[in-house]
Amino acid sequence: MDILKEISNIGIIPVIKINDASKAVPLAKALIDGGLAAAEVTFRTDAAEEAIRAITKAYPDMIVGAGTVLTTEQAQRALDAGAKFIVSPGFNPKVVKWCLEKGVTPLPGCTTPSEIEQALELGLKVVKFFPAEQSGGLAKIKAMSAPYGAVKFMPTGGVSLDNVNDYLKNSKILACGGSWMVPGGLLDAGDFDAIEALAREAAQIVKK
Repeated sequence: MDILKEISNIGIIPVIKINDASKAVPLAKALIDGGLAAAEVTFRTDAAEEAIRAITKAYPDMIVGAGTVLTTEQAQRALDAGAKFIVSPGFNPKVVKWCLEKGVTPLPGCTTPSEIEQALELGLKVVKFFPAEQSGGLAKIKAMSAPYGAVKFMPTGGVSLDNVNDYLKNSKILACGGSWMVPGGLLDAGDFDAIEALAREAAQIVKK
């Protein structure tokens, strides 16, 4: 499976901070039913590893990755749980090299030319752009794309229903990550119908 191609086809990757792993499977169903069969489960909570394991077992075809991965130890736990890609907020050469050695797709955060050159040196063609809006948004991506034409970006951070279409229309954008489809309040309340509706609304943008 070409994970980057799958991510590109889906277009919008829900970024999930989950506190209760028992909600992971019904959350995954809501996203799939809404048309977004992907998720980046952030390692910012104790439930992340168990949530990834539960989702990948229930829906093995869903594209599930681990986010906010800061160490190789976290990356190993994510991989063992079934994560298909590893996302980091910044560029950590040790984590990227570990992922490449293990054959799992790394998406490190890169917002400067120096970071992009480090990514290129390791053979990467796609990087995360985080925090996207706060780092200059689409204008900065366009500027950096001039000297680095082979690189594509997955902007995350400040991406919303209001601006996601602007990003997706640019040829240098592989996909966008966003948390607006899975607000913490709705997830904590178990309002999966509302989450499904938000996912469907986002999926319709990709189809335009």
